[in-house]
Amino acid sequence: MISFEHFAQCDIRIGLIIQADIVEGADRLIVFSIDVGEEAPRTIVSGIREFYSAPESLIGKRVPVLMNLEPRAIKGIMSEGMVLYVVGDGTLTTLEPAEEVRPGTPVH
Repeated sequence: MISFEHFAQCDIRIGLIIQADIVEGADRLIVFSIDVGEEAPRTIVSGIREFYSAPESLIGKRVPVLMNLEPRAIKGIMSEGMVLYVVGDGTLTTLEPAEEVRPGTPVH
């Protein structure tokens, strides 16, 4: 269990996937360029390739992004956040707003 104050420190915003590519030499990784309402898109690496063999199918999706996760180098690529997904019973899917919202919209 975490306190509400701890949870409130999570900065989650809607991002628009503008590019998605397989990471060469990695079996599980996809690298995204995501518009999160900042001056430049963020690069985020996700280990979801087994669920999306055609990463380009994710382009245009609006997804929740954990913004204030400490950046981390993954296979030499600096990942600047984390995309949140729905996972269960051997499946993984994106979690999208019911209506179109602009990139950078906060999730509460």
